[in-house]
Amino acid sequence: MPSRLSDEFRSRTKGYAASAIRLFIQLPRQHEEVAICARQMLRASTSVAAHIREASRSRSDSEFISKLAGSLQELDESQLWLELLEEECRIAPLTTTAPQQEATELIAIMSAMISRTKAKMNNPDK
Repeated sequence: MPSRLSDEFRSRTKGYAASAIRLFIQLPRQHEEVAICARQMLRASTSVAAHIREASRSRSDSEFISKLAGSLQELDESQLWLELLEEECRIAPLTTTAPQQEATELIAIMSAMISRTKAKMNNPDK
């Protein structure tokens, strides 16, 4: 079965994971709260691309939706850790703005994919 997701989209989510790795490397982790939030952000952000890889190889619409939903959860969690890094750990907003924006855009795209797939499942003739 061919991939259910475009190479461009898969590459975009991999880029999101790569940007999280680069952010993690540059964060000052001398304070324990920054180190903890940074690790959590890294874990959630890199999981997004992994879930998309799984979704692209899904065998059914239900599995596709499930994998996309997992990716959405990780994006939401990633945003939480980025917010906490900025608000509670005093990481400059300039550092977190781009990943926050990308997460927001990816959430919108994946939410639309889920909605379209559910609509297709409910109306297979269309």
